[in-house]
Order: sequence, then structure tokens, then C-alpha cells
Amino acid sequence: MIEVRNLTKTYMIHERGHTLREVAKNLIKRPMKEVRAVNELSFSVPQGEMLAFLGPNGAGKSTTLKMLTGVLHPTSGEVKALGLVPWKQRREYVGKIGAVFGQKSQLLWDIPPADAFYMNKAIYGVPDWQYRATLDELVELLEVGDVMRKPTRQLSLGERMKCEFIMAMLHRPEIVFLDEPTIGLDMIAKENIRAFVRSMNRQGVTFILTTHDLEDVEMLAERVIVINHGGIVFDDSLGGLRSRVGHKKSVRLTTETTVPDIGLPGLTIAERIGSHEIAVEIDTDLLPLKRFIHEFNEAYGIADMDIESVPIESIMKELYLEDALAETAASGSKLS
Repeated sequence: MIEVRNLTKTYMIHERGHTLREVAKNLIKRPMKEVRAVNELSFSVPQGEMLAFLGPNGAGKSTTLKMLTGVLHPTSGEVKALGLVPWKQRREYVGKIGAVFGQKSQLLWDIPPADAFYMNKAIYGVPDWQYRATLDELVELLEVGDVMRKPTRQLSLGERMKCEFIMAMLHRPEIVFLDEPTIGLDMIAKENIRAFVRSMNRQGVTFILTTHDLEDVEMLAERVIVINHGGIVFDDSLGGLRSRVGHKKSVRLTTETTVPDIGLPGLTIAERIGSHEIAVEIDTDLLPLKRFIHEFNEAYGIADMDIESVPIESIMKELYLEDALAETAASGSKLS
């Protein structure tokens, strides 16, 4: 569906001085600085994949997505999506893609979503029979039959986001870009949106998701690409991302006696919740879970215990730290 080869985007920005002398010089000639937002990205996305495209703020996610949707022209590199070059064949391309932005609405504030849907039908030239069949299917899936004739301003955030998805899907796009699709939603609304995305994905729609809500990633994504400083630092399955931290477990314990600050190979105290409640991380390669439970129970008495995989937030932080350390080491070797 999408082939990206050596995609690069650079910007030229003015550098403003801070001292009076520098400001005076800038009035005559302002120095320019090149900023590389995206640095030779290469990846491919097959049909029907659910891809999470992640990274910290300023990593180059939004710039990359703007090039994939045809909004921006790259400085260099190639993109083929659905056999088209997004920024060169934009009119044909936009008829085959959809987008949902959690912080930008496609609906019109003072008119009902039903009227906005009909406007989109005209914009995309959707035949009457297809429009009616698609709208009925989406309205039933998202359960918005009672709200789609209210003015958009009267809808709750969850209702509005459901209608945003209908706007994006009415013309039956083959690729849908999701940018923070569940931001600000409560847990019930989030699950409704996620269930809808999974349903559409089972019908063959390819989704590319960018989000800071890592629960969305865990609930939806099959594959994760992580970028930092414009380059890819990870591209693998969600399971592969978890394996980056080894065989670690997050364990929450309630004990009969207070646990002191202990130093065991493979055990890290993550948080103290109370005098008898503690959260730890265990590397089971160094400290097998069976041995940990036995020794901990003997020493402190386990009243209750909850064992989970290490949260994905911790994995992402470790990944960013590894990349930062690698960049620092590379900079040091250049200086030497």
C-alpha cells in the first residue's frame, strides 16, 4: 500500500541573535540554519496493516504524515501510496485516503453531522446507493442514529468523535491516518472508537496511527515504528518492542511486613505506595519469578500480588534513552 524510500525533509530557518550587536547585524543580513525534520526514512506498509507511528514531540512524526498525505513536498526521497505519488497526484490520491484528527474537526459547528455527511458525499462524488449503504453501516456500528441530526455544538466529545470517523470513512478510503483519535475521551468512548477501528481493519482498511496514548497502541497496533530526531529507531511488532527490555515483569505487592530498600540482582523497586504496598520490576532472566515469590513470601509475607508485563510507557522511555545515549556517543567520537 505504501512504499517510502529515503524520505527527507529539511527546513531553512532564520537564526535570531540575542545580544544587541547580533540583533543589529540581523537587520542587514540574517543568518540561516538548516533543520532536518525527517532524515532518510525508509519503510513499507502492506494492505490491511494497523501501524502505530510513534515518537516524542519534535521527532518528525507530523512532518512525515504530512508528506504521506501529500500536504508537504519532501526535500528528497520517494513515496508511493496506492501506486500514486501523494504530492504530485493529490486530487486522485485524496479520494482514496481518510484522516481523523483528534484536535481538528471536519464537522461544521452550527449544522448537524448528517448535513456535513451529505456535503462530503458531494465533495467525493459518492453515488447515492453507496452513500446510503455506507452511512447506514457506520451509523449502526457507532450507534449515533439519535445524535447525528443535532447541531455539532450540542454533541458530547465522544459523540463528535464518532461522527468524525463517519466523515472520514464515507467515501470508503483504503488508507486512514489517525492522529490522536481518542484524545480527551472517557474509557467507554475510547473503547467504542477502538472497536470501530478494529472492525474497519478487518474489512481490509489500512490504518496509520500516531498517538501519545500508548493504551491505543496496545489495543490496536500490530506493528510499531518509533522515530526520534527524524530517523527510525525501532520497526517491529508490539511483541518485539516489549522484548527490547528483556523478560521483565511488573509486580505490585501487599506484604505483611514493611519491605526495606533491598538490592537483589534483577529486582528494582519502582514505587512505594504505602508502608505495606510496593511496586517492583523483575528481570526474570536474573531472578526467576518462582524464586522471587518464594523468597519474598518467606521474608516479608505476601498478602496480595498482581503480576503484569512492563508497561509500554517504560519501554518507550528506555528506547528514547538508548537513542539519546547513542547520539551522545556518536557526537563524542566525532569531536575526538
